[in-house]
Amino acid sequence: MLASHYYNGKVEAGCDEAGRGCLAGSVYAAAVIFPEDYQNDELNDSKQLTDKRRKQLREIIQRDAMAWAVGIVTPEEIDHINILNASILAMHRALDQLTVRPEAVIVDGNRFKPYASPLIGGGRGEVLPHTTIVKGDGKYLSIAAASILAKTYRDDYMDLLAQEFPQYDWLSNKGYPTKKHREAIRQYGITPYHRKTFNMLGDGQLSLNFEY
Repeated sequence: MLASHYYNGKVEAGCDEAGRGCLAGSVYAAAVIFPEDYQNDELNDSKQLTDKRRKQLREIIQRDAMAWAVGIVTPEEIDHINILNASILAMHRALDQLTVRPEAVIVDGNRFKPYASPLIGGGRGEVLPHTTIVKGDGKYLSIAAASILAKTYRDDYMDLLAQEFPQYDWLSNKGYPTKKHREAIRQYGITPYHRKTFNMLGDGQLSLNFEY
């Protein structure tokens, strides 16, 4: 059973991202706040669930959460600020959109930057306490829920892109560096959705000479 909260007595948001290791597409992140006594034995790391089950749980999460939100950082932004900073920025953007203000943040993984909630009228409040938790999506309900939301909303987005560029097999690989994806890049070049600073062909070289 996953733990309901890390910080006792605080309104706590759990965060996770999806798409960090992809060659194409935006990186997505989600933030979720559950009631302090919330329990759901079926929530788990999104990677341990089937696509069908993730979609079912997404509806449950959105119904049960006190607040939830999804943040997005585009391929152009990823190329400009790098994927680590983009992943953290996506989490910050998700946190900014929460309709309930968190008092603390827990994050999957081991990297995060201090976050302060936006103030009405502009500016930022005090920096919130945060804790990074390696494999947190398998330990805390809100992080598991965030992993499910980030994954399912990003998958929906990649499915739409796949209609525009079917040759890259994004319906199956969601932009990750599979053999078929890289073979398509070699044959057709890159699309406007590819991350140009990434090693497209797996040969240690940036594929900036490929343009769509």
